Amino acid sequence: MANESEILEFVLIGFPGLPEKFHIVFGILIFLLYNVSLCVNSTVITLVVLKQHLHQPMYIIIASLAMSDVLFDISTLPKIIAKYWLGAGSMSLYGCFIQMFIIHTLNSLDSLILLLMAVDRYVAICKPLRYHSIMRNGLVALLCLMLWLTAAVIGICLIYITYQLPYLGSNKVKNFFCSMGTVSVTSRADPTSTLLKGYYIGLAFHLGPLSFIIFSYSIIITKICTTARSESWHKAFYTCVTHWFVIGTYFIPRMIVYTFDTTQKPQIDVYIFLICIYSFVPHCTSPIIFCLRTEEIKRTLGTVFKRKNTP
Repeated sequence: MANESEILEFVLIGFPGLPEKFHIVFGILIFLLYNVSLCVNSTVITLVVLKQHLHQPMYIIIASLAMSDVLFDISTLPKIIAKYWLGAGSMSLYGCFIQMFIIHTLNSLDSLILLLMAVDRYVAICKPLRYHSIMRNGLVALLCLMLWLTAAVIGICLIYITYQLPYLGSNKVKNFFCSMGTVSVTSRADPTSTLLKGYYIGLAFHLGPLSFIIFSYSIIITKICTTARSESWHKAFYTCVTHWFVIGTYFIPRMIVYTFDTTQKPQIDVYIFLICIYSFVPHCTSPIIFCLRTEEIKRTLGTVFKRKNTP
């Protein structure tokens, strides 16, 4: 310990088992994912902000989720692309902890926003006559702001307890980005206590919302099956199923990773692959499923492109 100096930068390893000859190809895939995510999420944000008729609780929540996804991708994917295209995988100590704050803040925020979305769908389907009196635009906007602030507090708490560890010696981070779990294990001190604190915080802010989401959608599906007997029944049920695709890709791999964190970890490439699934896949699919596939958004996009093509 006496001969070791403090770490000034970390090196992101990514997939340790990926052969170098596939680095360019993998970088291209990440580049395409990055552009698709930016395109669909930016479209959602722009439409909701500029179109007055989309100033509704559901679209306010979706726009908040899209903003979170855009910020997450901007803070992570360009660095991954630079690593595999240019070999630039290093990141300063402070840059790593800033990225860690952004990642854990936005991960927590996504769970909380999906929780709020489940509340919105519950009120819309189970209390339709009271929907506009309960889910008002001002109230939903205030709730979204509170969720952003709550998530920021969570991010601050996680980087604070992680930063207390002494970082000496190894600076290899076995991940695509700086997260509490992969950075803390590079410390010379025993990170068990720190990891356990992060585990309980993560469990509370991911498993808690997931439990309510499952409960609310169970009530929604029961309500649909017992009251609807027309084409609207199939449409509402299909909507719930597609929503669960996004919810599943976000929560199921995360819960598997959390389970591995308390038991023996699998092969490191499998572990990182699961992290990539819940970190990036929902960012491309959620705006399409939650927003761009709705009839109202389709009509709005059709109107926009029609005006653009009219001489």
